[in-house]
Amino acid sequence: MSDITLVLQSVGRGESKASEELFPLVYGELRRLAAVRLAGEAAGHTLQPTALVHEAWLQLVGDGDRTWKNREHFFGVAASAMRRILVDNARRKSALKHGGGQSRVPIEDLEITAETPGEHILLINEAMQWLEKEDPEKARIVSLKFFGGLTNEEVAESTGVSLRTVMRQWICAKIKLFRWINNQNG
Repeated sequence: MSDITLVLQSVGRGESKASEELFPLVYGELRRLAAVRLAGEAAGHTLQPTALVHEAWLQLVGDGDRTWKNREHFFGVAASAMRRILVDNARRKSALKHGGGQSRVPIEDLEITAETPGEHILLINEAMQWLEKEDPEKARIVSLKFFGGLTNEEVAESTGVSLRTVMRQWICAKIKLFRWINNQNG
């Protein structure tokens, strides 16, 4: 087991100081994930990677469930926390702009694997919420890849399925999301 997994288990057992030991071990990877997510944001975006990491960290080690199975599970949960923070931030901005001026994006203009501009986060979040209800397994893969920045190999390891299954489900999930977005625009 890795050092991170051992410390995660200590956190799950409620051992004092375990969270303090965990932060330096995971900070670099959390910062990388945050930087990837924020790289596609519009110019002048006020949320910085460090702030996103710290907000996500507060959610991760707060009063909620802290029983992470392993490193991959932890980073999957961290990716979800970052997603929620970005969505909340986008909602706040939209509320400030007289309804946000949100518009539907033509499916041809949206590449889900590309860095996504901040104004599209709400649309992607709506699509993800639909997919989570429709097919939770595929939604988890999308979340780990798109919001978590994990590779197919890392997703396979994290979810306990084969690499081929991850690749198949990723393709299927993108098709479902594209169709849903297209129906919303139609």
